[in-house]
Amino acid sequence: MGKRRNSLALCELATLFFVQILVLVTGQSTNASSWNTLSGKRPVVIAKGGFSGTFPDSSVGAYSFALVAGLPDTILWCDVHLTKDGVPICLPSITMDNCTSIADIYPKGRKQYVVNGVTTAGWFAVDYKNSDLSQVSLRQRIWSRTERFDYTGYTILSVTDLKSQVKPSSLWLNMQYPKFYEQHGLNMRNYTIALSKQVVINYISSPEEGFLNGISSRVSNITKRIFRFPSEGLTDPSTNKTYASLIKNLTHIKTFASGILVPKGYIWSVTNDNYLQDHTSLVTDAHKAGLEVFAADFANDNLFSYNYSYDPLAEYLQFIDKADFSVDGVLTDYPITPASAIGCFKDLNTSSVNHGKPLIISHNGASGDYPDCTDLGYQKAVNDGADVIDCTVQVTKDGVLICMSSINLISTTTVAQSQFSSRTSIIPDLQTTPGIFTFNLTWDEISKSLKPVISAPQSAYYIERNPRNKNSGNFIRLSEFLDFAKDKDLEGILLILEDVAFIQEKLGIDVLTAVTTAVTQASYGNGTFLQVNVLSTDSAVLTKLRQDTKYKLIYKIPTNIRDASNASVADIKHFADGVAINKYSVYPEDKHFITNETNIMNHLQSAGLKVYGYGFMNEFVSQAWDFFADATVELNTYYQGAGIDGFITDFPATARRYKRSQCFDAGNNTPSYFLPVQVGGLMQLIVTDAQPPAVAPFPVLSPNDVLEPPLPPVSSKTPLNASGPSIQPSHATRIVTSIFVVVFLLPAIVLSA
Repeated sequence: MGKRRNSLALCELATLFFVQILVLVTGQSTNASSWNTLSGKRPVVIAKGGFSGTFPDSSVGAYSFALVAGLPDTILWCDVHLTKDGVPICLPSITMDNCTSIADIYPKGRKQYVVNGVTTAGWFAVDYKNSDLSQVSLRQRIWSRTERFDYTGYTILSVTDLKSQVKPSSLWLNMQYPKFYEQHGLNMRNYTIALSKQVVINYISSPEEGFLNGISSRVSNITKRIFRFPSEGLTDPSTNKTYASLIKNLTHIKTFASGILVPKGYIWSVTNDNYLQDHTSLVTDAHKAGLEVFAADFANDNLFSYNYSYDPLAEYLQFIDKADFSVDGVLTDYPITPASAIGCFKDLNTSSVNHGKPLIISHNGASGDYPDCTDLGYQKAVNDGADVIDCTVQVTKDGVLICMSSINLISTTTVAQSQFSSRTSIIPDLQTTPGIFTFNLTWDEISKSLKPVISAPQSAYYIERNPRNKNSGNFIRLSEFLDFAKDKDLEGILLILEDVAFIQEKLGIDVLTAVTTAVTQASYGNGTFLQVNVLSTDSAVLTKLRQDTKYKLIYKIPTNIRDASNASVADIKHFADGVAINKYSVYPEDKHFITNETNIMNHLQSAGLKVYGYGFMNEFVSQAWDFFADATVELNTYYQGAGIDGFITDFPATARRYKRSQCFDAGNNTPSYFLPVQVGGLMQLIVTDAQPPAVAPFPVLSPNDVLEPPLPPVSSKTPLNASGPSIQPSHATRIVTSIFVVVFLLPAIVLSA
């Protein structure tokens, strides 16, 4: 009983979590234009087990959170299973061990049954009375999601508990295994009919035609019967018909159902390498037959098609905002994202470009979709609506200025698999590990012999970017970048200058003069209205440019900070117009939960400095749990919540679509699901015993962190050798280099082959 009270308390906290953002959303959030659904009304959002992407599926916390975080009429989904004494309960799986603590409570309860022809082992609800399950708590069943809410003690809900405790406006019951329960002496048809007299059921779905036929005349006309399609290779156990044959006979389905629920792959299938194919005619055909179509299997943290660039909102729009069709509803683990898609992103004006706040700054071009700093990456950044495109300036062996995201070619090119793989050296001024640097090769050697390699910042999670284009595009020189940008609809360009002191002292190249000369020769400031911005972590670089140019200068703080001393801010003001800070400096995290909002934004902006955040990516593992694996939620929180002046992002398309949203800067008319998340709100919902250990706060920026010694004079230029800047590698360096080739480069070559 104590655990049940604990669950109810958490239900109240979940409501309090979003109480500050509850607003009236009637009319304003649903778009007045018609939809290509069967009814012409907007699609519905079905919360699978509630907000199960964050909380344990089918828990009171998940159900309560779904109602306050999504559309006001969000439909709550319950996968119905029967206990030994015939009580309908909500569980996401027929086997309980992966979604509950039952194995801890009944360690000897593991059984083996045949479920629809498949031998299945685990703990089954059919072996326990409802009272036996009172001490069993629900757990997160997806390993990649947070387990912190498993310790809350959420108890298993019966359908009547769900209705009485959460009070949903609309309820969807899914009866997945009527035949299985019939084999165990439990008639799901009779239980469903009895249940329908106790609670209002808006939707009932099942993959068994026999079950839906059996309840057709016994449930209310309010209740819609939906035929659920699993994989096409399976067979309906009630009729022995294959689902592949049933999907071809929609007029027959219409005789016992008003709609169909299908995996999203039935509508938009993907290739073996996970790219979209042309959509099928299923939705159009079903609508012609008078059937509604609901699409299933949506989850923001799923590895969906590469065409969506890890942007879950883009996937929803593909199903609901097409010129020729829209599904009638989506079944999702994250109801906040389809709510936003439906309420804020339908029929966007994709040609509008607003260069106002927040500024969209590309990070190595559209590096989420193409290799860094390539012609294709820059073209996509422009096409995707970037306000500013960036070039990290490097220098080659023959003194050519190029755009390359790293001075070390190993991380951005195929140099490790090339004839230049032996040109490794350790240069402590740059890095402590061996590298092959841009100044080790001529421009011809780089441009003609190497290929770019797409970045993989989340490779530790086995998440890769756009593999079909992993080596696409061409490297470009700074002069080509400047010429490319001149006639584009941009606010400006961003030149990133690092390692300037090293290049001037060791390579004998006056980088700043070379860059400013290239900019002038490209007619910037004398034939183009594009703003030239320069970013650097070196205050000496910006100080020199402040004296010699009228560029806008941005100081990049490379470490996480929680604030800056007044003296350090005053120092920055002397040489910079803005500051780039890591996004974690605004919202620090502890085990991926936001803990608080720092004062750094307010302090810097109050001093008249623009603040740009870097580190924005679409991959869900790069975001705090608080953002629900949705990059748009993150961007919105940093803009609406923190007031950031711009995003430095790998995915400009996501940021541009955000700025085009009907809910962008909507003021008091902003719907609840489009308001910034409450800072630290999820952390407050974690019970004390499950709280992550406190982490030390970030440091405060001091003048010593900011001020650098003046740039060294440009040394007398000496010839560069293949190994490094006018210095031969030591004996120890040669040994390390040999080890590097054997340990790092040879495996890469083998894998490439």
